[in-house]
Amino acid sequence: MAGPALYRIEHRTRFFYTEPVVRCAMSLWLAPRRDGGQRVTDFEVTASPPAPIGAEVDPFGNTRHVLTIHSEHSSLEVAARSTVEAPPAPALPGSMGRGAWAEVRSDMDTWSDWDFVHPSRRTRPSPALAAFVDRLGVEPGADPLEDLLGLSAALHDAFEYAPGSTLVDSPMEHILESGRGVCQDYAHVMLAVARSWGVPARYVSGYLHVDGPGGGPAPGSASHAWVECRLPGLGWVGFDPTNRCVADERYIRTAVGRDYFDVPPTRGDLKGGGRSRMEVEVEVVRL
Repeated sequence: MAGPALYRIEHRTRFFYTEPVVRCAMSLWLAPRRDGGQRVTDFEVTASPPAPIGAEVDPFGNTRHVLTIHSEHSSLEVAARSTVEAPPAPALPGSMGRGAWAEVRSDMDTWSDWDFVHPSRRTRPSPALAAFVDRLGVEPGADPLEDLLGLSAALHDAFEYAPGSTLVDSPMEHILESGRGVCQDYAHVMLAVARSWGVPARYVSGYLHVDGPGGGPAPGSASHAWVECRLPGLGWVGFDPTNRCVADERYIRTAVGRDYFDVPPTRGDLKGGGRSRMEVEVEVVRL
């Protein structure tokens, strides 16, 4: 089994406005989580123009930073820098044994995972989802772990990864009908199906390290999204349907929520600004 991996992450977001912004309040989910074996040895977030940035904990245990600017500006850059140690994937059993499905579903009506077993804004049941699941032929079988691994693999094979094919507010029906989407779309479909089976499942935002030429960061490195499901005796297990694998030491977790809208990297409220344009640069380097 691989050991933990140490990464340096730089995430820059630039906003450009056609008219001056006179007031800005922005929430940032850019600080990596400090749980599940993941260690954060350094983190800072800065803004240009300079602005006060406070930190708080949101309802899902994520660190959320809040930035406020009360002076006129026509552009804004937010830079987050982290050094993180990510743990290897847990050793998973071949199967979970008899009675595992009953144990999974016994928590459906408890408060502990209420948010993660019921539909959310982007994981609601629909006729399109029901028809898709029927065509895919996936359903709970004898073992939850095997079934979730099968679901992740089936979604990977059913969809084409196509950057730019969807927007952050595109409904789940878009990928179901077109068969094209990005990581957050794959994650939303898996969340919807897993929750319909009674599995506590949550959206994970973060980063995936992929080696580029010479072992450096891959060109076009970006943030990533995947799914974690809580299974008896195993805890939260990460599934990445985009890449048909289990989350391991290449995955750096930033935030968890019900779906993308709980934990976007940035979310702002502006006065003024006109039309806006955003540029994002992400670099993930393994140390």
